[in-house]
Amino acid sequence: MVRRRSRFHMGSDYGVVGAFGTVLIVISLLAVVVAVVSFWGSGKIYRGLGRTGAFAMEDEAPRRAAPPPASPASDPVAREEVRQMLEAKSARREARGEEPLDIDAEMAELMRPAVTVDASLREEVRQLVVARNERRMRQGKEPLDVETEIDRQLRDLGA
Repeated sequence: MVRRRSRFHMGSDYGVVGAFGTVLIVISLLAVVVAVVSFWGSGKIYRGLGRTGAFAMEDEAPRRAAPPPASPASDPVAREEVRQMLEAKSARREARGEEPLDIDAEMAELMRPAVTVDASLREEVRQLVVARNERRMRQGKEPLDVETEIDRQLRDLGA
């Protein structure tokens, strides 16, 4: 005689289902404890982010200012390129039957400094140089020549 098992004869899985909730709660609580310990232990790491390395936000040593770019008036290659462009412009004018450009006059106009030094700017720079000289003398250093220093400051400003 063959007995067939019915579902009532099989073992119950109610114990596994009941334990699932308990196991889920225990694992969640354990994960919360691990997360709190990790957060507490990593505080020093996160405080140091952005302070060192290639992408440092705070520099220990102040960076030097980049030197001002060379002006076309001081760069011989740039002067030659400007001359070539003016010669081409003059040639186009001649081809249209217009009067050619005075290339040297145009060069002088293009290469002159863009900023003119007025008396008030020069006086302000003079006051700064005099104050710097007074500070240098208090430190025991020799004073700078005022006119030379004014010219240097104005040249550095691009004026």
